[in-house]
Amino acid sequence: MVRAARYGFPLVLAIIGGQPARFAPYVDLYHRALAQLEQPTLPVAVHSPGFIQETDELAREILWPHYKTMYDRIGRERGWPETTRDRFESEIEEGSLYVGSPETVAQKMADTIRTLGVQRFDLKYTSGPVPHEHLMTAVELYGTQVMPRVRELLAAQPVP
Repeated sequence: MVRAARYGFPLVLAIIGGQPARFAPYVDLYHRALAQLEQPTLPVAVHSPGFIQETDELAREILWPHYKTMYDRIGRERGWPETTRDRFESEIEEGSLYVGSPETVAQKMADTIRTLGVQRFDLKYTSGPVPHEHLMTAVELYGTQVMPRVRELLAAQPVP
């Protein structure tokens, strides 16, 4: 955080697991470092994984086996235990996995943007080897429904 501030770089946080709110101290540190270094105010962005389909249930069912394949492969390389369906569901409910219908994903993105006070949210549109037709649906829903809804939500209740 401090190094990015020192060089005058905008900050992007890759939040790939756990509750996004736990990153608030990093955002705060970055802003304090910018101020102390007399740098201009710079934007902060979040980058997190997600998957969008017409319903919450469909998104979860399509993504789960592919998410598990990807997570377990990376886990073997990094020494993580295999993931479980309960862990997957927990990341969706309370963590940084943005999976569901357009409304569900938009609400969660807007909540994260407000909680962290960030200016940008980049959604990595899937995790794992999801079939192409499902990826295209996710991308289409992201552009046509999720982002317009996020803008509406933030206009109604702006970032502090």
